[in-house]
Amino acid sequence: MQLSLAEFEADACELASSNLEDALRILRERRPDLAVVLSEVGGSFLKHFGTQRQELLKLTQHALALSFVRMAKRHGIWSPDFHAYHNEEHALELLNARLARVRIQLGWAALQAEEWVLLALFSTCHDLRQRETPHFDHDVGANERASIAETHRILDLAGFDRELHAEFYDSLMWMIAGSTFDARPEPPHILNSAEAANSGGSLSSALVRRLQQENPHWQEDELLSRRVRLMLLASDLDTANVGEPFLALVTSATRLITEREMRADRNLDAFGFAAEVLDFLTEGQERYFFKLHRFVSDVGREVFGVGKTMNSPKLKRLTDAMRQRFPDEKLKDCTGRMLIDAFNELALTI
Repeated sequence: MQLSLAEFEADACELASSNLEDALRILRERRPDLAVVLSEVGGSFLKHFGTQRQELLKLTQHALALSFVRMAKRHGIWSPDFHAYHNEEHALELLNARLARVRIQLGWAALQAEEWVLLALFSTCHDLRQRETPHFDHDVGANERASIAETHRILDLAGFDRELHAEFYDSLMWMIAGSTFDARPEPPHILNSAEAANSGGSLSSALVRRLQQENPHWQEDELLSRRVRLMLLASDLDTANVGEPFLALVTSATRLITEREMRADRNLDAFGFAAEVLDFLTEGQERYFFKLHRFVSDVGREVFGVGKTMNSPKLKRLTDAMRQRFPDEKLKDCTGRMLIDAFNELALTI
């Protein structure tokens, strides 16, 4: 895969957060809980894979600190440009919940040491940038390409070497690119990757189909096969909210709509926008869950597939209940916030 990344230079947040020691200090002082988790999981990693991985673990923890702090400062809890979904907590959903669930359910032996590292880095790096102008002539989203470019610079700062660790740079490029939710021009007002969840679907499968056309014997290449396997698993981790406990799925939907309305400059407490919110919480959720989403890796299906099956009737009950409570004639008297509150209330009853 060849991607043009030169246009995505460091922004103000990156330039102000490029000191590794500062990032490590901020992590210890402001998120000591996360620092402890990284230490404990790192110890378990070394116990299974051996102390010869100590240097790799150190570099990985450096990159995780840098990327976490960047996410928190750019669009997270320490940012004036807060995004309700694409922030450091979403990174931790992948790192400390979904990836941890794979480890707990299947064990360290399910993946190679380098694969665990790459999936951890993907968790905190795949959504680093969210304010890029969409380029509809590219299938890989502009946010994703900008995140790849910044990820490569984070690896540099963390101590990775572009020659010695070339496969880390290349694999993360494939993984982040594949996490794009197909940014085609329909519908025409896609704001970011949250909005794109209503347009196409994960790009990872399309990239595999293209690879098959260009190189029918790609599976004979061990490195290429691993990149593809990791890309598919990373895509599943990013969209595994469908297989999480039902209220977690509901919470992700409310965070997404909150971010989308912010990006569209629509006030959730104002009247006049309820129809857009209801559409996202009903048609949008059904389309994402039943039509667009599919698990594309064996590990994803094994770990999260049962959860999605269990959530299926619950989600349909919830969307039907929302439509019944808010027929068209009532929407003029509703705000978006009222709809989100009702969505959460009804989910609790289900």
